[in-house]
Amino acid sequence: MAIDFRRVFCLLLLLGILLVVLWLFLRRKIRTAKLKRWWRLISDRFHDHQFLKVPEFNDNFQENQLFRRLSLYLNSLESIEDSDYTNLFSGAKSNDILLSLNPNQTVSDEFLGAYLSWTYQVVSSSGRSFVLRIRKRDKRRVLRPYLQHIHSVSDEIDQKIRQIRLYTNAAVVGDGGAGRWKSVPFTHPATIDTVAMDAELKNKIKADLDAFLKSKQYYHRLGRVWRRSYLLYGPSGTGKSSFVAAMAKSLSYDVYDLDLSKLSGDSDLKLLLLQTNPRSLILIEDFDRYVAGTSPAPVSLSGIMNFMDGVVNSCCDERVMVFTMTTKDDIDPAILRPGRVDVHIHFPLCDFNNFKNLASSYLGVREHKLFPQVQEIFQSGGATMSPAEISELMMANRNSPSRALKSVISALQTTSSTAKAELRSAAEAVEEAGTRRDGPHGVKEIRKLYGYLSIFYKSDGSVEISVTCLAAPDAMFNFFFFIHIMA
Repeated sequence: MAIDFRRVFCLLLLLGILLVVLWLFLRRKIRTAKLKRWWRLISDRFHDHQFLKVPEFNDNFQENQLFRRLSLYLNSLESIEDSDYTNLFSGAKSNDILLSLNPNQTVSDEFLGAYLSWTYQVVSSSGRSFVLRIRKRDKRRVLRPYLQHIHSVSDEIDQKIRQIRLYTNAAVVGDGGAGRWKSVPFTHPATIDTVAMDAELKNKIKADLDAFLKSKQYYHRLGRVWRRSYLLYGPSGTGKSSFVAAMAKSLSYDVYDLDLSKLSGDSDLKLLLLQTNPRSLILIEDFDRYVAGTSPAPVSLSGIMNFMDGVVNSCCDERVMVFTMTTKDDIDPAILRPGRVDVHIHFPLCDFNNFKNLASSYLGVREHKLFPQVQEIFQSGGATMSPAEISELMMANRNSPSRALKSVISALQTTSSTAKAELRSAAEAVEEAGTRRDGPHGVKEIRKLYGYLSIFYKSDGSVEISVTCLAAPDAMFNFFFFIHIMA
């Protein structure tokens, strides 16, 4: 029986066409994940693959920025919905739902005709990584443009969904390696415009922050680290913490709130600094307690100064450092010299101008018949209350501006009278102590007075008091006493 080669050829051709149609049908038309997965499993049998790992931290425990970009990119892929397990989170808006790849799950991607897959591997809280699976024949052609594609897409996503985060350092556990910083979304509502501050000073600070953001090339041309440091000092309740939040929002920088009491030593301080990310604001509150030794910390003074401008600090570009203090009078000038602290910002007690700003913000009042009375109290008694104290009175009576202003007037009169009475008592005590120079009783009175004056100065920035005690061999004391009340 003769074989009809023409018929066989036609059958083979028809079979080939059917296979091609079936392949196109499976690849482009069918959206069923299982069928596509089976097709890929069969085709992968005939190819060699290479695996590339992207860990979260490098060998120095610094965060790998490629890992963060990959996380943004992969969680935006449509194929993440085909994963067996996917995490769902609420977004910044109540109706936003965000998808996130579950540990040890795989998500697929296609780029320039090449099929790639990523597996999210989690060994421990500090041992996370993404593993790329790519065909060897596609690696040279696809890998570099694919990574550039990830960078560009992740930057776009970051600009759209970026949330400022607040990081706090945990105490040392085990070997003190990666994962010491823990973060939460930073949702503080303060802005520079809402902070009660002199308008001219506020504009200068905003201009300084804007200039810093645009000065990367300028800093590098001068051979300097792209970093700026600020000192915020003043009594409690004057708005220092709120201003830090406003700075972070203006810069769109994450905040790293560094607690020195949780460190194990100077080397631990350096390690935490290296683990901070670019575009971050590093904050140390109540800095004067640590450098003056009134609050115990396991780091040395030299370690703190090296943290401020040492060699390790030079490895941390695009950062802002902020230190807050109650007063800087007792601090060694070497700690606050230019290079360690670039800008000093004083936060005084509330004066009349700040009072008007608070009344406008909290009560919606720009002018009021009681304003002249308030101004007269400020002029006669000086600043005796913090913005936080005055704003709290306004909030409690926000439904009635007149009642709110009357409560502020009453509080100002009370604190002003108390301050004057305490000053008179202090002056009389100095005069009395001067008439009783000898004897142990005189010494006790003088020491008691000196402590009283120091405490009084720290609690009221409107009064400046200087006391000098010089002990002579015969236990005689000479005094210099100066009181200046700022109008």
